[in-house]
Amino acid sequence: MTQNLSGLWHGQFSYPRTFQAEFFTASLLEQAGLLSGVITEKAQDPLHASGVFLAHVSGQHDGTTVHFLKRYESITRTHTVHYTGQVNSDSTEISGTWSIPSNWSGPFLMVRAHPQHQRAVMRQTEQVD
Repeated sequence: MTQNLSGLWHGQFSYPRTFQAEFFTASLLEQAGLLSGVITEKAQDPLHASGVFLAHVSGQHDGTTVHFLKRYESITRTHTVHYTGQVNSDSTEISGTWSIPSNWSGPFLMVRAHPQHQRAVMRQTEQVD
């Protein structure tokens, strides 16, 4: 049985062809199966001023299935990325496929952060409820 996905996650998404994989951190909040949160990832382009991309997450978690959209807050990355994945049995990993419709797609993997980090996020979540 899957658990609430609220918390800190570390992830990686891979591109097709020979491009390097990119790494990200996601802070997710799940309430009644609805997901929201933010993703930060290091900008690989040295010309990007802040060195970090920020994106907002919105989506759903139903059983072992997860769907969410990642919308960047950047003038250089203006696309929306669609993620579809499966949660493992102890809710510590999400794996699946990301896509930019009519353009790119590839695999992704997200792993829950260390339990000590999770406790701090869960305390914040409990204060919201």
